[in-house]
Amino acid sequence: MDFETPEMSESANSAIDEFWQEFVKSAGLDEEALYAGDLTFDGKGNDKAALLNLVLSGKKTVMMNAFEAYTIDREPLPVSGEYSVVLDFNGEPSCIIQTESVSVVPFSAISWELASREGEDENLDEWRERRRQLFEDEGDIMGYEFNPDMRVVVEIFNVVYHK
Repeated sequence: MDFETPEMSESANSAIDEFWQEFVKSAGLDEEALYAGDLTFDGKGNDKAALLNLVLSGKKTVMMNAFEAYTIDREPLPVSGEYSVVLDFNGEPSCIIQTESVSVVPFSAISWELASREGEDENLDEWRERRRQLFEDEGDIMGYEFNPDMRVVVEIFNVVYHK
């Protein structure tokens, strides 16, 4: 998957909760507002810092993950409007993203307009090859097979708060 949910210590959880509360206060949200979770960006051939920099610069505004990964992990799909706390490579909160929209699209139907929003590739062929390799590697671990018609969860997001 484009992201992973890291294991956290109590002090790390406290830092995340404090960061979240700073955002809630600055955004004027209800004090009882909740976030969906925390995540770090991860991907083959890219280190976490580079991916985070793409997010913070606004070049990466989409995450794409195999629908099968959500099914196998029994994870709910992201929901439009929900917030997530993004952690840096040290597990410290770096920004908060809000999911703008979620769709499920066949891999073969993903356009360059959409794929380019990942911010990592120069053209659609390069994106398709990189993604095919990622889905094959993940599928080998998780127990699904890549095929061009496989469903991909496309989550478009925006950074709404950062340090």
